[in-house]
Amino acid sequence: MPASVWQDRQFREFPDLLRPDDLLVLNNTRVFPARLFGHRSGEKSQPLSPHNPASQDFLRGRVEVLLTHQVCEDPNEWECLVRPGRKIGIGEKLYFGDPSRGHAPELEAEVIARGEFGERRIRFAPVPDSFARIDRIGHVPLPPYIDREDSPADRDRYQTVYAKSRGSVAAPTAGLHFTPEILDRIRARGIQIVEVTLHVGLGTFQPIRVEKVEEHKIHRESYEISAATAEAINAAKEAGRRVVAVGTTTVRTLEYAAKQNSPIKAACGEADIFIFPGYRFRIVDALLTNFHLPQSTLLMLVCALAGQKLVLDAYKHAVESGYRFYSYGDCMFVE
Repeated sequence: MPASVWQDRQFREFPDLLRPDDLLVLNNTRVFPARLFGHRSGEKSQPLSPHNPASQDFLRGRVEVLLTHQVCEDPNEWECLVRPGRKIGIGEKLYFGDPSRGHAPELEAEVIARGEFGERRIRFAPVPDSFARIDRIGHVPLPPYIDREDSPADRDRYQTVYAKSRGSVAAPTAGLHFTPEILDRIRARGIQIVEVTLHVGLGTFQPIRVEKVEEHKIHRESYEISAATAEAINAAKEAGRRVVAVGTTTVRTLEYAAKQNSPIKAACGEADIFIFPGYRFRIVDALLTNFHLPQSTLLMLVCALAGQKLVLDAYKHAVESGYRFYSYGDCMFVE
């Protein structure tokens, strides 16, 4: 494939690659400190009490929990990944806080179910404003290839500049390239910008483990589309204008919504759409996205939009040219 199919650019040039009548769609989800450290109880242990905060049962096993998807608010139940996974069974109690300081735990949870790929479902004991407690004791779940502990600065750095709605375990990384100045330049060209919400969870990262790709089951992720955004998208499609999605999470939100209703309607719920080559796009015409891992659902989505040969050739060019991959890496604009 001739190199003229693609161009090497700087991201500051992105506003100039857009058309004046484009509709740019952003995912405004906000990362929360979803990584919790605590301790587990044994099967015969008693619930931790303020009078016995440092019991041997409480201290006997350290546990790490990554909250990935809130299943319901009352009772407060979450899907999560746990470590050490093999040792944590159904019915076990988990306590989060710092017992060495002589305090009762901030949060207590019980494991109530096990998932198909080792994930757990936990139910938190009722407390006032559990999210405030998670914010206080939780850690930002940085990408695994970043070999350091998170710092307080990561709570702002690992966010898009337009992040609003709390609920993601990872940033929609195509949006990390934007600055307020670049958004201002886009608006100055008269380009319309709207927002959707999709809280990034396991659906984004779960690898494909089946031989037949159509048999892969993607995890559910919470989403929301406002009435104003739905109206803008429908107007753009009716007028033949291009809808440009920032990130694969935005693509999944728009295409799932279009699958439920045509034209799109204001909605909130859980999206579980899996897009792979052969899919017919209903809404998205162009995509800004980072470079993704092989055998990932994200790479398959990009191939579905742009064509497998073009995408893989572009990836080859990116590797040879020294482009950076993954969350804090470079991006590509597919149109």
